[in-house]
Amino acid sequence: MSRLHVGIDVGSLTSSLLGKMSKSPSMSSRCCIFEAPQILKRHNEKAYIPDAFSIGPFHHDKARLKDTEKVKLEYLHALINRSPNSTQKLGEMIEDIAEVEGEARGCYAPPIGRPSNEFAEILVLDGCFIIELFLRHTNRELRDMNDPVFTISFMLQLLYHDLCLLENQMPWFVLERLFHTTSHLENLSLSLVQLALKFFDHIFQSIPLSSNKSLECLRGSKHILDLLRNSLIFSTTNTEGDTHGWQPIPSAGILEEVGIKFTRVNSILNSNILDIKFHNGVLEIPPLLIQETTETVFRNLICFEQCQPDCRPVITSYAILFDNLINTAKDVNILLEKEIIDNWLNLEDATRFFNKLFLDTYVKEYYFLEFNKQINSYCRGYWPSLRAYLVRNYILTPMGIVSQVAAFILNVCTVFQTFFKK
Repeated sequence: MSRLHVGIDVGSLTSSLLGKMSKSPSMSSRCCIFEAPQILKRHNEKAYIPDAFSIGPFHHDKARLKDTEKVKLEYLHALINRSPNSTQKLGEMIEDIAEVEGEARGCYAPPIGRPSNEFAEILVLDGCFIIELFLRHTNRELRDMNDPVFTISFMLQLLYHDLCLLENQMPWFVLERLFHTTSHLENLSLSLVQLALKFFDHIFQSIPLSSNKSLECLRGSKHILDLLRNSLIFSTTNTEGDTHGWQPIPSAGILEEVGIKFTRVNSILNSNILDIKFHNGVLEIPPLLIQETTETVFRNLICFEQCQPDCRPVITSYAILFDNLINTAKDVNILLEKEIIDNWLNLEDATRFFNKLFLDTYVKEYYFLEFNKQINSYCRGYWPSLRAYLVRNYILTPMGIVSQVAAFILNVCTVFQTFFKK
């Protein structure tokens, strides 16, 4: 029996869908700069959009960001003016970017529909602005009395926020090309990687990586945000991870009840915030600075891990671990007292920060799987469980001990009194 397709032109619909599929390009293998998914943005949209500076094509046409275009032009002018022939130098940079325009386009999702001239202009202007910014941050002599960034205190804070946004990134190889074209003018001993890390070294309490091996690894970063991520997880030795069977760990307050001691890892000896260890009842955690930009950085690092194919969710795992550790202001206080976190926010905001950080993310590979197993195994032990019971019932508190001793003496006296009466 034949099927009836009332009101449907099968041939026309087939051609229409085939045409749409042919016009919908697949994501490039180079793709590494994404628009943040709405499911993540809804928790704090301000953490994903620029405050003052657009970098790259996604936010270039936003009217509220137009005022800072003249700052970028001023920095570009200063950079090329240190060349004997500024016009020639600008032409060289444009030629360099024109050679990799197609490769640069492939880094963005969704695809960039801007004309070649407009897209190349964005890359040259924004890239040179970033390079001049890093140079002026390192070399004060390059700044003048009316510097539009360094003479206005809040401008740097805006840039720390804007340069960490996933939607506000430029391909790292574009920055490297522009830097290579201009670096001979500066007589520099520092690489672009070192300049970038120096600019952001206040965000995390860790030492800048300086070995040739580490710097060479970081040169392979996809953009500034990826550079920050790679600097945080560099030298990570944990290669195991899974989602099957991992259980959350108790909060800091409960861990303290079972007798676990918290200690701060010396930041001078450690540059990896993921280097969290548990041994013989001692939990060692590297320090973390919580300030206004911390949430922005973490949200965008997590967003990058969620969007980038084959990217291990190590920062997402870190956020989950701290969400386990911190449930209340009491938990925050424990970590504050041990100088594990340096909190510039109030306790309530710090607690909410950790509790909302990883919502609506998917972790296909939990980085701290073995660590969680060690903690939970320790907590299930007889003596830690007994200690937690005694603490919860105030038996191990000073007043609890006094009351227990008094009760014991009273019972002994009662026994003696009964005995002598007989």
